[in-house]
Amino acid sequence: MEGVLAIAVHTEGLNGFPQECKQTEDLTNGHSKCTTILNGLSPGNCIKENGNPYLKTVPISALKQNGLLQSLAAGGNQTKTEEVSLEVERAQEEWDALESIQPVLAEDLTPSPLISFNEALQHFQTTDLGDLLKNIQPTIHRTGLAAITHFLFGPPRLHKDLVEERDLVFAIAQCSMDNGQSVHMRVLQTVYRKLTCTRADCPRYGPHWENVGFQGSDPATDLRGTGFLGLMHILYFVMDPEILPLARDIYKLSQHPVQNFPFSVMSINMTRIALHALREEVLSKECNRRQQVVAVLNDFYVATFLHLYQLWKNQQKTISDSGHVLKEVELFAKKNPKQILKRLEGYLKERRAGTGHRTSPDTLSHSNPSPCDTGSQAGSQGGKEGKEINFTGVCELPPEMEGEARLI
Repeated sequence: MEGVLAIAVHTEGLNGFPQECKQTEDLTNGHSKCTTILNGLSPGNCIKENGNPYLKTVPISALKQNGLLQSLAAGGNQTKTEEVSLEVERAQEEWDALESIQPVLAEDLTPSPLISFNEALQHFQTTDLGDLLKNIQPTIHRTGLAAITHFLFGPPRLHKDLVEERDLVFAIAQCSMDNGQSVHMRVLQTVYRKLTCTRADCPRYGPHWENVGFQGSDPATDLRGTGFLGLMHILYFVMDPEILPLARDIYKLSQHPVQNFPFSVMSINMTRIALHALREEVLSKECNRRQQVVAVLNDFYVATFLHLYQLWKNQQKTISDSGHVLKEVELFAKKNPKQILKRLEGYLKERRAGTGHRTSPDTLSHSNPSPCDTGSQAGSQGGKEGKEINFTGVCELPPEMEGEARLI
């Protein structure tokens, strides 16, 4: 049978907690009663007789639940120091539990500054890529009759003074993303913020990257085919004020409920096509004419993306058609580099003429600019010929094998 224990009430409750006592007068016998709260529980009523308070008997099980037996077993004469120690220990346990929560760093609250294409390019130009350059394949190795035919009837060779710039392009195409490089992270954040029209930086990893057309939580995994050049081309697309509206048009189409496709992965495929065209010397004639490689490659990338956008939109293509469409676009771009660059030039002239509304789909005129485009056109400066990209040198970063980026 369960025992019963009576406890005298003091002004200060056990464990240092004060008692709450509500007094009521018993009109029948003159005794005043108070209800005592011990550690949040009401063990019974205390009755004052001759000025001496005492408690009604309380089941021991209730005391066990309320922690009173432990206090009595400790002697009931615990010092203030012991009580404070228990409170400190309890507070420490609560604090330790909070340490599992990831803190928000102050620098995460401040967005990183946007980076331009030229600034990112300068990063690669001013560091050594010596080891990486040993592994590049800037041209196709031909032998026998194929070599003779290419020499007699193929495109002209690239001028010698442009070879270093061309090799830099292929070296960047083997650079992997480095989380320790602030320039790499700024490029990544700039791409995300310009496409989504957000001002704050986003986490390095997470499903939000799928919103801009990467295939998973880490964009670096999609860059294995073209290296960091794939991200550099997206940066060029979103940071040039003349072609940013086109980038947003394509991005908008990529979000279509039926005609959707992964924007960034599709862009990486355009970079792959441009790299192949450069390696096959399809762009050598234009590079020689303009005495540039990077600028010509950038324009060819945008022009190829423009051609894909027209084909995808007008022919109502879906993701199931991506393999066939990519092959068709690549064949057309390599066979007609001059024509595809002329289309881009016509598109930009139309925009500079102030035709911001959409006309015929065949002309691929741009739609009304989005609110994010406010002020973009004000930064445009003349034609593409006026946008010179200074070339200075080469650099060194970890190698990444080239290959094909494929849609999944």
